[in-house]
Amino acid sequence: MGTDRLADQAPLKIRAFFALPLPERQREDLIRFLEQCAAAAPEFRWAAAGNLHLTLRFIGSVERDLVEGIADRLDGSAGTAFEIALGGVGTFRRGRLARVVWLGVLSGAEPMRLLAERVESECRAAGLEPETRAFKPHLTLARARARDGASVPDLPVLPGLEPWRATELILYSSHLQRAGAVHEPIRSIPLTSGS
Repeated sequence: MGTDRLADQAPLKIRAFFALPLPERQREDLIRFLEQCAAAAPEFRWAAAGNLHLTLRFIGSVERDLVEGIADRLDGSAGTAFEIALGGVGTFRRGRLARVVWLGVLSGAEPMRLLAERVESECRAAGLEPETRAFKPHLTLARARARDGASVPDLPVLPGLEPWRATELILYSSHLQRAGAVHEPIRSIPLTSGS
């Protein structure tokens, strides 16, 4: 009877997304900045340095096998490695209030868009609903605690961040917890070195 119960269980679902990881050096360079921002703007939930990444496609709650299949199809055909440089703090707004605070992509935006299109194509081929929002390359730093957003005060000076070479696409699982989401890399898809 216990075996029958296992056979009847629904497939394992995860909250998934594809993203480019932020290298350790750039994470470390942002730790103090994020701490200062949290003190200056407590109306926002500032990202933990360990959670920083450049999202290419948020998927949401799906069967793990489905996103693993997408990762399988991307492996070996995701594209070539490319340089990324970040800088410039910006916001996504609703009227005068900011809902998201982000860092802009100074270089690497076009190859990032192409990679996002490749991921989107595989997501659609797998039967997922198409992404309705236009892709805007950015690194999310914070989200407003209030649903409508909040005013952004003057923030500390952003440290200079060294450019780096993006060499892998990561499939992440996101676990929602009381203190915030924890992102777990579950699959690395190498980007080729090119010719």
